[in-house]
Amino acid sequence: MANKTTEELNQEPDEEQINRAETENNHSNRSVLEKRKILTIAAISAVLVVGIIAAIFLFQKKTVQAATPPPPEVEVAEVEQKDVPIYATWIGTTDGMVNAEIRAQVSGYLLRQNYTEGSFVSKGQLLFEIDPRPFQAALDQAKGKLAETEGKLGQAQSQLAQTQAQVGQTEAQVEQARAQVLQMQAQLEQARAQLAQAQANQRRTQLDVNKYKPLREQKAVTQQELDNAVEANGAANAQIKAANAQIEAANAQIGAARAAVSTVQAQVRAATAQSGSSRAAIASAKAAVDAAQADVKAAEINLGLTRITSPIDGIAGIAVAQIGNLLNPTSGVLTTISTVDPIKVYFTMSEQEYLAAAELDSTLAERRSAFRGLDLELILADETIYPERGRFFVADRQVDEKTGTIKLAGIFSNPNNTLRPGQYGQIRAVTKVKNNALLVPQRAVTELQGIFQVAVVGEDNKVEIRPVKIGEQIERQTVIESGLKPGEKVVASGVQKVASGAVVVPKPYLPAPAAEAAP
Repeated sequence: MANKTTEELNQEPDEEQINRAETENNHSNRSVLEKRKILTIAAISAVLVVGIIAAIFLFQKKTVQAATPPPPEVEVAEVEQKDVPIYATWIGTTDGMVNAEIRAQVSGYLLRQNYTEGSFVSKGQLLFEIDPRPFQAALDQAKGKLAETEGKLGQAQSQLAQTQAQVGQTEAQVEQARAQVLQMQAQLEQARAQLAQAQANQRRTQLDVNKYKPLREQKAVTQQELDNAVEANGAANAQIKAANAQIEAANAQIGAARAAVSTVQAQVRAATAQSGSSRAAIASAKAAVDAAQADVKAAEINLGLTRITSPIDGIAGIAVAQIGNLLNPTSGVLTTISTVDPIKVYFTMSEQEYLAAAELDSTLAERRSAFRGLDLELILADETIYPERGRFFVADRQVDEKTGTIKLAGIFSNPNNTLRPGQYGQIRAVTKVKNNALLVPQRAVTELQGIFQVAVVGEDNKVEIRPVKIGEQIERQTVIESGLKPGEKVVASGVQKVASGAVVVPKPYLPAPAAEAAP
């Protein structure tokens, strides 16, 4: 503005003119805006009218189309007839064929653990070691006592042998004394015989003397003859005296021999008594030896029990006891070892199923054969089928009164020790074969208020809703007991689209690939 010339300044309108011009422009603009608003409203109204007319037209067109819809497309499957196996399924739990609980049998401190937890151990393998020093000392003490008692036994046996020798010797002396008595008795008898002979001679000589004396007085015999007779009589008397002396000596010797016999017999009785004492001492010593041997054996057993070994081949569990723990027979389980190849699977069967399988009129051998003929499958927790087939092992002795079930066990080979005790799964087995069974896909069967029905497609492609009686489920198929015939076609996919009497466009039913799972 500072650069404008005076002429330019003179040519600029004044403020009043400017205000008047602006007022006229405002009136002109307001008029234009009102015209534009009227035109916009008119255009919108026209569009709305056209949209309403178009909507009415489309609605009428759809109504006409809904009145005559095209037939729906559905997938149909043919009713299949064949022999099918009927499966029964039970909940199962794995368990070791043998489960050995390892416990301490003596008291002591645990020194070391000699196995790897969770690994395979062999029968006789060392698992734990308890401090053996107290048990070694007890064994040494027991062996010392055994040696002492064995020494006493040997001494008693020696004494018995000595007393038995003495008994034998004194018995020999008794026999010798008895022989001397007999000898003396024989000498006595001989002396008595000599005495009798001498007495007889003396009587004869005395008779001679008595006869010769009167004859000598009469001088009938000579003096010499009388003297001879007197001498002979004297000799006979001397013989009698000598025989009597021999008898007395023999009697004395017999008495002495008998006294010797009594003495030796007393010695025999003493030796025999001593022998009895020796035998009693031997018996006592033998009892002491036996007790000492038992103590040694017990000490050896206790020492051996400080080395805890595995009684079976199997998988060893995690150790409960720690090194340094004071163990005793009441300390509880140290670890558990399970034989898992083969492995047992326990499952329960209802009483009704058991009776149906057992057949009351069958023999025990037939029932065993029926159960042992079961080919068992094990379905694991991840719904995979264990590759090894199992066989029936044993049935429990009784039915559980609380649950009405009986416990059974099957055996499965477990070469890689994959299965472990305590796993859950399902046991599946073919219990019977249903001949000429009618099968339809499971999804073809619907249920309405407890009534099962299927949609049957006739030759004219018309649908008939038909009630059916169903049986077992076989994989992805259902057994139809009644209501269908072989070869009929049922809607397997799109059942919700059809009603009784409706016309459909059938297509073959193509089931999805079945997963390997339990039915």
